[in-house]
Amino acid sequence: MSEWSTTVMGEDAMVAFGKTLAAACGQGAVVFLEGNLGMGKTTLCRGVLQGLGHQGPVKSPTYTLVEPYELASINAYHFDLYRLGDPEELEYMGIRDYFSEASLCLVEWPDKGAGMLPAADLTVSITAIEGGRHITLHAASVKGNAIIKCLN
Repeated sequence: MSEWSTTVMGEDAMVAFGKTLAAACGQGAVVFLEGNLGMGKTTLCRGVLQGLGHQGPVKSPTYTLVEPYELASINAYHFDLYRLGDPEELEYMGIRDYFSEASLCLVEWPDKGAGMLPAADLTVSITAIEGGRHITLHAASVKGNAIIKCLN
């Protein structure tokens, strides 16, 4: 599968990259977001959601686990599993209902939901570099490859 990377400098650049990623993910996907605390995962999600047409604030669903966004072009779901105690909790919240071919699911801290989440189409890894962030995308499916192809 393919890989793609870029460097962003600052919050505005992360939001702008999120908007670019939104255009590439417009038909739906499962996107895992990996990175330490403070790397900009939620900021990236804000850019993606704004790129899909969301006008309001984007908050991290740390305590609610998921924040739904019913947009004109797609249903998007922003998951933050950081505080998830046990992956089994996802079954109780009806996790399977969120994942469909036509929805975009952005999942922060996917390792916390291991065994209960579907496979990712794309994994976004964010690491700190001097003055910014390095972002690497790893495709794990045909859909993930198509997303990376759109970014090239």
